[in-house]
Amino acid sequence: MIDLRSDTVTRPSHAMLEAMMAAPTGDDVYGDDPTVNALQDYAARLAGKQAALFLPTGTQANLVGLMSHCARGEEYIVGQLAHNYLYEAGGAAVLGSIQPQPIDNAPDGSLPLDKVAARIKADDVHFARTKLLSLENTFNGKVLPVEYLKQAWEFTRQRSLKLHVDGARLFNAVTEYGGTLEEVTRYCDSLTICLSKGLGAPAGSLLLGDEEYIQRARRWRKMAGGGMRQVGILAAAGLYALHNNVQRLKDDHANAAWLAKALREIGADVIRQDTNMVFVRIPGEEVAPLGEYMKQHNILISSAPVTRLVTHLDTPRQALGEVIERWQAFIRQ
Repeated sequence: MIDLRSDTVTRPSHAMLEAMMAAPTGDDVYGDDPTVNALQDYAARLAGKQAALFLPTGTQANLVGLMSHCARGEEYIVGQLAHNYLYEAGGAAVLGSIQPQPIDNAPDGSLPLDKVAARIKADDVHFARTKLLSLENTFNGKVLPVEYLKQAWEFTRQRSLKLHVDGARLFNAVTEYGGTLEEVTRYCDSLTICLSKGLGAPAGSLLLGDEEYIQRARRWRKMAGGGMRQVGILAAAGLYALHNNVQRLKDDHANAAWLAKALREIGADVIRQDTNMVFVRIPGEEVAPLGEYMKQHNILISSAPVTRLVTHLDTPRQALGEVIERWQAFIRQ
C-alpha cells in the first residue's frame, strides 16, 4: 500500500527496531531511563537549549508547552489554522483554561506582527493577560522566513511576551534553510519537535526550553498523563531518527517536487508544493471517485477539493511513479 495521506504513517525500519530492542531502560518518572535522558540531552544540544522533555505525542507536547508558559486565565496569540489551536480539540482552553487569540496567517504562513500587536491586550481587569506568541514552522508545508523569525523574536522581547514554536516538522524547515537546527531555534523560548512524522519514529515528541521551563513542563506532563516508565524503547527510536533520518528529509522534498511536476504534466491542477507536501485541486464530482479508485489500486490519499499529498521515507520515487500512472489512468477514464 502506498500511503500519501501524511508522513505520520511511516513505519520504523528494521535498524530502528533493532535499536529499540537493544535500548537500556529505567523508570522515566524517576528520571532513571538512560535512553530517554540521552535523547533529551542530544536534542537539547542540537537546538542550543538548556533542556528537553520527551512526551508520547505532539498534541501533549503542545498542550504542556502552552500550559508551562500561560497560567489559568492568560492568553496566547496563534494562527487561525494553527495545529495547537484548530486541530488539538481545544486542549489549551479546556484543560489549561488558557484563552486563544487566533489571527489569520499571511500567505507565507507567518503571523503579521502588526496584527499580533493589535491583539495584545491592555493591562486591564476586563481582559485576559497576553503572555505568549505561538508560531508554527513548517506551516502547512511552508517554511517561515528566517528574517521573520528574527523579527518575531525581537518583537516579543520588546513586548515582554514569550515565543513558542510548534515545530512538528521543524527539521523539514531546517532542511530547506540548509543550516543547523540551532540557527533557527535561537529565535524562540520554547519549541516542540515531532519524532513520528518525517523522522520515522513510531511515537514521541520533544519539548525544549530552559531548565526552569522544562521543570514546570515535567510537572504538567505528569498531570496530563504523560509520565511513562521504561520508555527507553520509544526514546531509542527517537535517537535513531535524529542520528539517521534528518539528512534524508531532502529526499522527501525532492520527491514532492518530482511528484508535483509529474502531476502537472498529466493535467492535474497542482496548486503548490512546499517541502514534502503537494496540494492538488480536484473537481467536486471527482473527489470521492478518485479516492476510491486509488484505494482500489493500493494507493491511499485524503481525497478532498484540495487534496494534500505527503511524501515520506516509505514513498520512494518508484512508488510515486505508480501513483502517476494510476492518476493518469483515472483522468483518461
